[in-house]
Amino acid sequence: MRPFRKRRRGGISATFEIGEAHLLANLAGQVVELLRDRNGAEESHADPLAAQLGMGGPSLPPDDPVLQRLLPDAYRDDADDAGEFRRFTERSLTSAKVANAETLIGSLVDGGLTFGQLPDELDDGDRVEVELDDAEVQAWLKALTDVRLSLAVRLGIETDDDAEQVSQSDDDATAAMSDIFEWLGYVQETLVAALD
Repeated sequence: MRPFRKRRRGGISATFEIGEAHLLANLAGQVVELLRDRNGAEESHADPLAAQLGMGGPSLPPDDPVLQRLLPDAYRDDADDAGEFRRFTERSLTSAKVANAETLIGSLVDGGLTFGQLPDELDDGDRVEVELDDAEVQAWLKALTDVRLSLAVRLGIETDDDAEQVSQSDDDATAAMSDIFEWLGYVQETLVAALD
């Protein structure tokens, strides 16, 4: 990856290797699927006004620990208030998170990423150049945060010490996911630095 940087004509750009771009799109796509699964079908007896306003989501917290982290309770010490708040806000929060992840994927596609190719058909020399305007930068920052939070939950990372421990895992899959987690932090860091 060539880090994010400001462009003279405005906006921010970065260049990703084709494998990196596929990885980013795949991870963002997984977050989209998880959030869409949470939204599911409308309740059969939803409040009509809430339905018109795009509200009326579930009042119970999600079972999946990743969704619990992405869609936390607003009131940790009052389950009733948390449920009511969730019922009226979760759908819009979920929609915003999906839109951010789709913006990230769309930027990669606009930069040259194509889907449907087999790994042996990809040329390692291929690059995906992403150019972001201000709104896209914000969407990328939020989507990268959601992807990193998702990975952190799956890896059991809550502190820097946890991250260090996971990075030294003897399990190859865990170590690989730790590397991806760290790389996503680097991507996000270069994007934040380019804003200065």
